[in-house]
Amino acid sequence: MRLLTPLEARVLGVLVEKQSTVPDTYPLSLNALASGCNQKTAREPVLEASDADLLMALDGLKALALVFETSGGRVVRYEHNMARVLRVPSAAVALLATLMLRGPQTAAQLRLNCERLHRFADVSSVEGFLDELAGKEQPLAARLARAAGEREARWAHLLCGEPALPAVAATAASATGSPAAGPAASVAEFAALEAEQKRLAARLEALESLVQRLARELGMS
Repeated sequence: MRLLTPLEARVLGVLVEKQSTVPDTYPLSLNALASGCNQKTAREPVLEASDADLLMALDGLKALALVFETSGGRVVRYEHNMARVLRVPSAAVALLATLMLRGPQTAAQLRLNCERLHRFADVSSVEGFLDELAGKEQPLAARLARAAGEREARWAHLLCGEPALPAVAATAASATGSPAAGPAASVAEFAALEAEQKRLAARLEALESLVQRLARELGMS
């Protein structure tokens, strides 16, 4: 299977999430899908995808059989087919969806954030499924190098390709029991700070635009 675009991954993640959280409205209409993809909470990064962008992403996912279009009624609706195409259990689908929606996370964070999609008994069960995803012939997840100051390593999905931060092979880490090398941690820390700076700059720009629009509506200079 080819690599997904970030928007295709976001669409898949939203479909998985809403299937569990709002089953009465699933499969999703384009409007509901747009709201889920562009919502400001529980999303990293925050997006502003147009309907045209979403339709293009849906076409790409349909070509991969990862999404189906359902007929009936006056509104076209969409549902995912991740478990069958990726050949993974529902617990793994929940983990991948949460990673696609919220970005890299530790196993403990994933257990908490997956609560409404799948309940894991403990953190070790989360790690077990993550190890299985990382060990597939075409790996679907990877453990990231632990940055300076972090107590636990984070995980990222690989459906869009290699993550921005350097990945550490789980086998090597478990075999040696040693922490990541200094240079790798420095690169990871720098990449994380750069990503955070870009995110904050985008939010600042959005806030400035909002303030300017409100000022114009109130007749203020």
